[in-house]
This record gives sequence, C-alpha cells and structure tokens, in this order.
Amino acid sequence: MNTTIWMAVALVLVLEGIGPMIYPGAWRKMVQSLSQLPDHLLRRFGGGLVVAGIVVYYMLTKTIN
Repeated sequence: MNTTIWMAVALVLVLEGIGPMIYPGAWRKMVQSLSQLPDHLLRRFGGGLVVAGIVVYYMLTKTIN
C-alpha cells in the first residue's frame, strides 16, 4: 500500500482514539445510542462516510498532483 494511505489510516486511528480517551462517558452513550438504530440507517451512515472519504481522497490527490 501507498505510504500516504498508511499515514491516513494512522491519523484515523488517532482521531478515533481521542473520543473514548477524553470523554469516555459521552463516547459510551454515543455507542449505545448507535447500537439501537435500525440497520438501514447504520448502512446509510456508513455509506455516506465511505463516499465522503473517497471524495476527500480524490480531491487531495488532485491537489497534490
């Protein structure tokens, strides 16, 4: 894999770890409320995140190159 992609994955891990590290109570409530959502809403949310990530990645590669 490209080094840039590994750096992006590392940044995601850091950002994802900040929530439970700083605000464990709020993070637990958020996860609990997400677990009660219907499957179709979780799939839409996940799909939106994937599309947003692809768009940002595409924009960054066009800007850098």
